[in-house]
Amino acid sequence: MTARHTEAFIEQALVKAFSRGSRSITSVAEELNLSHHTLRSWMKKKSVSTPASAKATEKRPQDWTAEEQLAALRETHGMSSEEVQAWCRARGLFPHQLTSWEAAFCAGAKEPAPSARELRTLKDELAKLKREMGRKDKALAEAAALLVLQKKFRALWEDEEK
Repeated sequence: MTARHTEAFIEQALVKAFSRGSRSITSVAEELNLSHHTLRSWMKKKSVSTPASAKATEKRPQDWTAEEQLAALRETHGMSSEEVQAWCRARGLFPHQLTSWEAAFCAGAKEPAPSARELRTLKDELAKLKREMGRKDKALAEAAALLVLQKKFRALWEDEEK
C-alpha cells in the first residue's frame, strides 16, 4: 500500500527541495521521511508543468498599477483577516501592502516624490541659473556705470566748451 500525501505537503517538500542549497536531495528526502526517488519525481513533474506559468502570473507589489491596486482593495474589502491573508498568499502579496495601498488612496492622488536623480538634475539646473543670473547682474551694473560715466564725461566737455 502506497502512502498518499496532500498537495500542501508536496508543495512544502518541493519548496524545501528547491531551496536546499548545497544539501543533497537524499538528505532532504530523509528529513521528510520520503524516498529520494519520490521527491525527485515530484521535482521533475513540478519543473516540467509549472515554472513558466507560475513566474508569468507572479509579479512584484511595486509592479502593480494603480488600477490593479484599487481592484485588489475592492476585492478584499469586507473579507476577514484570514481570508485576506489567503488572498494575499495566492497573489504573492502581504496584507501590510494592501493597507499601505489603502492609505495611499485615502491620502489622495498626490504627485509622486521626485527620484534622487531628478532632484540632482534640478539642483544642478538651479545652481547654473543662479550663476547665470549673477553674471547678468554684474554685466547690467557695469553697463549702468558706463552710462553714468558717459553722461558725466559729456557734461564736463560741455562745461569746458562754454
